[in-house]
Amino acid sequence: MPELVKVSRSLSRAVSKLDFGRPVTHVYNPLQYAKRPHELYLNRFGASPKEAVFVGMNPGPFGMGQTGVPFGDVGFVRDWMGIEAPVGRPPGEHPKRPVLGFACERSEVSGSRLWGWAQDRFGTPEKFFSRFFVLNYCPLIFMESTGRNRTPDKLSAVERALLLSACDEALRASIEILDPKLVVGVGVWATKRARAALGNEGPKVGTVLHPSPASPKANRGWAPQAESDLRGLGLEL
Repeated sequence: MPELVKVSRSLSRAVSKLDFGRPVTHVYNPLQYAKRPHELYLNRFGASPKEAVFVGMNPGPFGMGQTGVPFGDVGFVRDWMGIEAPVGRPPGEHPKRPVLGFACERSEVSGSRLWGWAQDRFGTPEKFFSRFFVLNYCPLIFMESTGRNRTPDKLSAVERALLLSACDEALRASIEILDPKLVVGVGVWATKRARAALGNEGPKVGTVLHPSPASPKANRGWAPQAESDLRGLGLEL
């Protein structure tokens, strides 16, 4: 079994044992119900070493929550990466956030921006992934009763401590396997977590602007700003 798959399965088991209270009412683990496309992604594109590894916060409901691929907008995962596989349903599914897998017609804006940039800049997934890889720090999606997304940084201190311990361990293991010179946090929180998990002995950690549509700065043109950030970190594009 490939090493990244081992790490993913271990992380999935660890986080599945955790409990989360209100205002969180629903928790999705795409490492379980979208295991097949997730592991296709790891197996196809996770060969090491990498020049840089991008680390996101956690899955979006219309990205990795549907496809099992980080920032995994359906169109880019299926049509650009060539990944498509059956996706199950999470237990206790929220009626406002159904998992439709590759039949999902909603776009994940953050994912379409990130993978759209990768396609525009590098052309083929093989060229992008020969140098880079993309992971999510936390594999879980948290939702409130309304269906509203709740990010990991908004969990209670006790819940967060147990979750971060499992995610830190998985990130360290993944980075050891991928052996990058640079780890790039996508957004402030992911960068903070990468620095905390990897410490001073690991690779250099930098940051890029998050492509979320909730960011006015990203809405003014994410790709040029992200490229500026990456060049500032010493990456030649």
